[in-house]
Amino acid sequence: MAYDFWYWPEIPGRGEFVRLTLEACGIAYRDRAREGGADALIADMADHGEAPAFAPPYLAIDGVAIAQTANILLYLSERHECGPSGMKSRYWLAQLQLTIMDMVAEAHDVHHPVGVDLYYEDQKAEALRRADGFRNARIPKFLGYFERALAAESRPWLAGGRWSYADLSLFQLVAGLRYAFPLRMATLAEQFPAVMALHDRVAALPELQDYLASDRRLPFSEDGIFRHYPELDAP
Repeated sequence: MAYDFWYWPEIPGRGEFVRLTLEACGIAYRDRAREGGADALIADMADHGEAPAFAPPYLAIDGVAIAQTANILLYLSERHECGPSGMKSRYWLAQLQLTIMDMVAEAHDVHHPVGVDLYYEDQKAEALRRADGFRNARIPKFLGYFERALAAESRPWLAGGRWSYADLSLFQLVAGLRYAFPLRMATLAEQFPAVMALHDRVAALPELQDYLASDRRLPFSEDGIFRHYPELDAP
């Protein structure tokens, strides 16, 4: 059985965190909005009356939408035994994933600090102020936490000896930050060597090579969560 996976068809966004796990774990899926377009996504969301998704990404399973990125990844990990198991690992990975998604939300709000219904150009002054705090305070705070999390295990992955969905998501987070804030991330790289090394280990995983080289791996752009506006970046 192939899962029906739904996310906006032209941006990586939050959907990419799910795609990485689907691909690395060899889980069959159909990227339905890539097949049918955004209108098909909107129509499908309207069909899930009993347990509707607030927004994509979500998996459509037997008429039910399993939504929220961290929730989807927890479901896939348990259903497919993809990654470390056990009580400690289960909640530790969920905690890490939720923290990653907190930072994703903050990265988005740098370029849309006033409202998502406004264009970036309508809130540039506020974005400049938000970017300064994000670069200088929030990026180091979050990356410092993940650096400590890796040090706590004294092993190459966040939950021990094997990669998990949280490792894949941290890879995506670092990749997005490097795209959006290349100058700042270059300056910070030496302060967080374990996080940067994890990014590189995930990029080299044999399970991901076909996907990362394919057109299924959508590039970052100024339409997604991670956007590169040079005026918002600084060392």
